[in-house]
Amino acid sequence: MSKTLLQIHFNFSGPFGEEMTQQLVGLAESINEEPGFIWKIWTESEKNQQAGGIYLFESEETAQAYIKKHTARLKNLGVDEVTFTLFGVNDALTKINHGNLCR
Repeated sequence: MSKTLLQIHFNFSGPFGEEMTQQLVGLAESINEEPGFIWKIWTESEKNQQAGGIYLFESEETAQAYIKKHTARLKNLGVDEVTFTLFGVNDALTKINHGNLCR
């Protein structure tokens, strides 16, 4: 079973930076409990009014399940258009370049 990288981005009017951190710390903590979740890098661009993240999951199946849940969660926050892209991970090459493939 190959690990799966999930890239998500969407239009977002804020908050950004420290205010975003303060408001979303509970969400960040809950993401740690998602089945198959390994890690997330949070992304934000106040200049471009976008936010999102890059996630690593144990499998495509667990990434797909997260997409379904997160789409509903974002819709509840008023975000209707979300871009999701899934990638397989080449473990051997990633390790050569110091990529962390575990929690």
